[in-house]
Amino acid sequence: MNEKGKYYLAAASLLLLAILFWYFSAIFAYIGIAVVLSFIGRPVVGFLNKMKIKGRKIPSGASAGLTLALLWFIMVVFFRTFIPMVAEEAKQLSDIDVQSAVRSLDEPIRAIEAFVSKYSAEGDDFKVQALITNNLSSILQFSDISSIFGSLAGTLGGLFIGLFSISFITFFFLKDSSLFVDSLVLFVPTKSEEGVRHVLDSIKNLLMRYFVGLFFEVILVGTMVTVGLTIVGMGFSHAVVIGLFAGLINVIPYIGPIIGTLFGLIIGIATNLGADFYVEVVPLLGYTALVFLIVQMIDNILFQPLIYSNSVNAHPLEIFLVILLAGSMAGILGMMLAIPAYTIFRVIAKEFFNKYRFVKKLTEKI
Repeated sequence: MNEKGKYYLAAASLLLLAILFWYFSAIFAYIGIAVVLSFIGRPVVGFLNKMKIKGRKIPSGASAGLTLALLWFIMVVFFRTFIPMVAEEAKQLSDIDVQSAVRSLDEPIRAIEAFVSKYSAEGDDFKVQALITNNLSSILQFSDISSIFGSLAGTLGGLFIGLFSISFITFFFLKDSSLFVDSLVLFVPTKSEEGVRHVLDSIKNLLMRYFVGLFFEVILVGTMVTVGLTIVGMGFSHAVVIGLFAGLINVIPYIGPIIGTLFGLIIGIATNLGADFYVEVVPLLGYTALVFLIVQMIDNILFQPLIYSNSVNAHPLEIFLVILLAGSMAGILGMMLAIPAYTIFRVIAKEFFNKYRFVKKLTEKI
């Protein structure tokens, strides 16, 4: 086959792969989730495999089963604990009379409008009250939460199949750490198997450290926000919901912490509408902002360098530029997937394109 024919064959193969990926996207999603869970559970499996009971090692199948059971136990406890709290918070917010709430903030709103009319080109046309009413109504619109749960109940069968499939795949990935790699190398020529296997092993090790670190970052950020808000006077149930949201949204680099802070401030205002705005609400908002600031300082100084820099062996500025580019191309989803995708790209480039100086410099720490 000539050189041109090889390019056509490669293009046709990629197109076929893309079609298969789209058509069987649910199955690929199950495999992807199972891979991430196996990454998170791999340290536990390694620990159990080293243990001995009466001088005998725990079988790899038992270690994988215990680890999978632990993962699902954590998730069940998580949902059993937090979902009712989130639902109750949503119900309380949906019961708020937005018009009355805005009227209770009449004095600070008039002060803001006076300031804006004095220094803004919009002048008297700028109405804070209408702006707050419209946006707050959309934010606090949780009245359809029962219909959401109803639709979820209708898909219970599909959900069960998905959970069973993920559990089944995860078990074997935990039992045999090389299973995923061995499956992928079946699709490459024999002469390229060694290089591809080395690439996949490197990607697996780097991404395992990244996802494990990310898992603990979510827990630590959520816990610190919850504890901090409880200390400054926020109700515990509100603090837990805000902390949960802040921890999860924090996986979106740079933008996530801002969204989490705004969410905390909105909840702080919405749950204290009957209080005096200047005497009670303003100090609470100030303390809330301070809690988020302290948590982000700890996250940026301690957690993120360990996760985003050390786990994927890349410079923080390099990571920032990659996230910025991914965000401009694919929005929030691109920012969330930027680090794993960039890690895969660097490992492949190091293995197959290392003769270029740029690639050598980019991958020297891998």
